[in-house]
Amino acid sequence: MPTNPPPSDDRPEGDRIAKLLARAGVASRREVERMIGEGRVAIDGLIVETPATFLTSLDGVSVDGKPVGKPAPTQMFAFHKPTGLITAERDPTDRATIYTALRNALPKGTPRLMPVGRLDVNTEGLLLLTNDGGLKREMELPSSKIPRTYRARTFGDVSQNQLEELMDGITIEGIHYGAIDANLERSTGRNQWVEMTITEGKNREVRRVLEHLGLQVSRLIRVAYGPFELGDLPRGAAAPIRKHDLEHFQAQLKSARQR
Repeated sequence: MPTNPPPSDDRPEGDRIAKLLARAGVASRREVERMIGEGRVAIDGLIVETPATFLTSLDGVSVDGKPVGKPAPTQMFAFHKPTGLITAERDPTDRATIYTALRNALPKGTPRLMPVGRLDVNTEGLLLLTNDGGLKREMELPSSKIPRTYRARTFGDVSQNQLEELMDGITIEGIHYGAIDANLERSTGRNQWVEMTITEGKNREVRRVLEHLGLQVSRLIRVAYGPFELGDLPRGAAAPIRKHDLEHFQAQLKSARQR
């Protein structure tokens, strides 16, 4: 049964219901909190009134009247997101979402997957998807410092020295971006490819930094997220991350937390 937060500073037993439901792959924590606000989550038939509900298990919990099963083993997929798709489950303006493409890209029987981070509609490349809401959240946190690498096709003038100055971070219109590892790749006249590795993943970070340098971005591709790479995965296709690789990555995350 749920327990409300006590008046003392003692931590209640168990975890917040949103965390448990996210870990079970029901939805992200934020989405679960919204579902609770809409009265869609219940315990033994009683509507959950607050996300600050602590449980030791999901026994008796239901969403939209359907019992929530035990968390499935963590899975992760790599998806080569094309341009023109938004990273969302639904769009009020009826634009195509990643789930439109994933219906055909994922094997039958795949559990509900949530995107790790986002790629805007005009950005393509590697998008990781997992059924583990806790892992998703940890991978998105700036404090986890997981590197994300992009390649940008740009037009304009920029030098390697200018790009190397980004290692000191940069502030644009009041927003500070931390260290960015940027390198000038091949160029033809004023057209060039720039590779950038970031660890914060702020909204439109790569585009804003390049535009601040006076460059026009005509194509942006995410090629890596942590140890996982896009490689030669075809556009619009998805492939499972090998169990060994996923477990090794999770062990690294756990070790980093404990340091």
